[in-house]
Amino acid sequence: MLTLVALVEFAAGAEAAGRRYEDDVLTLLGRHGGQLERRLRGTDGQAEVHVIRFDARSGYESFLADPDRAALRTALGDSAPTTRVIEVHEA
Repeated sequence: MLTLVALVEFAAGAEAAGRRYEDDVLTLLGRHGGQLERRLRGTDGQAEVHVIRFDARSGYESFLADPDRAALRTALGDSAPTTRVIEVHEA
């Protein structure tokens, strides 16, 4: 089991486009053994935090390489959000 926390920051002026992108990308998790556990939005609307679990690291790696994910990101161009991913475990 692999648990990740993703801090997603939306480009200024492109928050709505960034949220739509995240809506679409998060639907791809299941095909890679991933599941969105929590999706939290910052009170200023500029960022989201996602807690995601994968059955295995290989699922995360295949999610990153998913051509549909890449196409969605390419279509968004400079308006694509930036994401920092942290691998976590229960304390």
